[in-house]
Amino acid sequence: MSKRLPVFPLGTVLFPGLVLPLHIFEERYRALVRELVAGPADDPHEFGVVTLRRGAEAPAPDTGDGDGPSSPPPPIGADDIYQVGCTAELRQVTELPGGRYDIMTVGRRRFLVKDVIQGDEPYLTADVEWLPDESPDETAELLAPRALAAFRAYLELLRPDSEALDAVPADPTVLSHLIAATAQLTTEERQTLLAAPDTAARLRTELKLLNRESGLLARVRAVPVPLSDLARPASPN
Repeated sequence: MSKRLPVFPLGTVLFPGLVLPLHIFEERYRALVRELVAGPADDPHEFGVVTLRRGAEAPAPDTGDGDGPSSPPPPIGADDIYQVGCTAELRQVTELPGGRYDIMTVGRRRFLVKDVIQGDEPYLTADVEWLPDESPDETAELLAPRALAAFRAYLELLRPDSEALDAVPADPTVLSHLIAATAQLTTEERQTLLAAPDTAARLRTELKLLNRESGLLARVRAVPVPLSDLARPASPN
C-alpha cells in the first residue's frame, strides 16, 4: 500500500538508526518543520530523505541572512533522485532568528519512491511504498562477526584512534547500517547498501567493499615517500 510522504532531497544517504542533523533555512522546509511540530503527538513526526543523483541540483545555499536562497531551485523529478530513501524522525527542534531551524533527526524506515509529486504543498512530496522491516536470518548472524572484524581492520588503517566501535551493536542489521554510514564509500555505494534486499546481502557487499578499501589503504601506507609528496603535480619537464 502506497503512502504520500513529504520528501527532502539531499546529497547524503540516511540509514535507519543513524542520526542526521539539519539546518533548515528554505521557507518550504520551514513550513514542513512547523507542520510536523504541530502534528498530533502520537503521529510519527517524520519526512522522507531521498538522495540526489550526480548532476542534480542541490538546494540553494543559505545566504546567512535568514531569508534563504534569492531564487527557488529548479524542480526535482523522479529521475533526479535515487528511488530508495529513508524516513527521518524529528527528535529535536531549535528555532533560530529569522525563522530558521536546527533539527536533529534519526533514520527510521526505508521506502521506495513510486512517484514524485509537486502538489499544493510548498515542499516536495512522493508516493512511496514501505520496504519490509529486516529480520536478520541465520546467514546474517554468521556474516556479522566477519563484517565486524573487517570493519575493525579497516578503521585501524583509516583512523587508529577511532572511537566508532566503542559500543558495538549486537544486532546484524544495526551493524550493517553503521558500517554503511561510517565507511568512506561513494554515494552510489551507500545507496546500493541502503537498497539491499536484506541484511545478509548488505553485509556480504560490505565485506567486499571493506576488503577493497583496506587493501587500498594498506598500499598507500606502504608507499616509502611522504603522502604530501603524492599530492604535488608532476613536473612537465
